[in-house]
Amino acid sequence: MSDLNTLERGEEERLLIAAAQSEPARFAELYRRNFYRIYAFFARRVGNREASEDLTAEVFHHALASLRSFKWQGAPFIAWLYGIASNVLAAHWHKNGKNPEPLPEDRDPENVSTIERRLVLSQLVEALLPDQRKVIVRQFFEQRSIREIAQEMGRSQGAIKQLQMRALENLRDKLGN
Repeated sequence: MSDLNTLERGEEERLLIAAAQSEPARFAELYRRNFYRIYAFFARRVGNREASEDLTAEVFHHALASLRSFKWQGAPFIAWLYGIASNVLAAHWHKNGKNPEPLPEDRDPENVSTIERRLVLSQLVEALLPDQRKVIVRQFFEQRSIREIAQEMGRSQGAIKQLQMRALENLRDKLGN
């Protein structure tokens, strides 16, 4: 991504944090933007859906409770959340009497990078316009044909191809490629 996009995202995030600090109900947007990354953090380490959900909820509870003391220093908000998540995970293992071996993928920075890229891509797909998102999901995740998508959406195949092209251009722009 370009430096300008990174700066804009950082400024937007700073404003969201400031809004949530003055009005806690605004924390929902920060939660929405970061939930999947924190959940994935636990899912990879705990391997239990219920525990991962509980630990994720605990992180956001701690984050909301201490948000007023958060000081913006330019680092992404997710870094602060990962710090909280690390502490919550350590407490979880201590409470349950476990000291697990690091997962093999934890030692492989390339695998961690792949997981991060997939999370970013899924968030970008979610941010597409509804019709563009539907075409991308149907085509690339559900492996449906252009003809099937056109029939489902009541549009021509040409219109579906156009939606797909615009969606891919939007994703490419947002990824900085």
